[in-house]
Amino acid sequence: MMSKLQTAVTDLLDKKQIPYRLLPHKTPAISVQDAAEQRGVSPSQMVKTIVLRDMGGRLALACVPGDQQVDPKKVRQLLDCRRMTCVSSDEVKLITGFEIGTINPIVTATPMPVFLDIHFQQHQYINISSGDRMAGIELTLSDLCHLCQPTLASLCRELD
Repeated sequence: MMSKLQTAVTDLLDKKQIPYRLLPHKTPAISVQDAAEQRGVSPSQMVKTIVLRDMGGRLALACVPGDQQVDPKKVRQLLDCRRMTCVSSDEVKLITGFEIGTINPIVTATPMPVFLDIHFQQHQYINISSGDRMAGIELTLSDLCHLCQPTLASLCRELD
């Protein structure tokens, strides 16, 4: 078992006195499914955070359940722009301060609007990345919303 992990995310939660539970992994998580299994939670409680950019360079964080895919068209409509695409993997760390797989909606190097999928409203507790592949963080949906002030909307790709 790991001792208390300290990251920019845990530092912020501690500073703001937000209750959370650290969920350590035995091995570095390699996928959302792997992280969910190691944490003993449903992938639908996992917040998958994707960085999107429009043609003018405007950035946004789209947060969807771990078992879903973001539909960039839906985020595009919310921002009233013509095109939204995922940023390249090379740019993710520069923009967020975190590696792919450790991005979270509450601490980013570059401020940007956060969009949170409405599917999360069915859960009292949700899981975000701690900023480290060796642990996740469980907190209430209301605390997450208080911290990142997201726009709640339908963001998931419709399955055929």
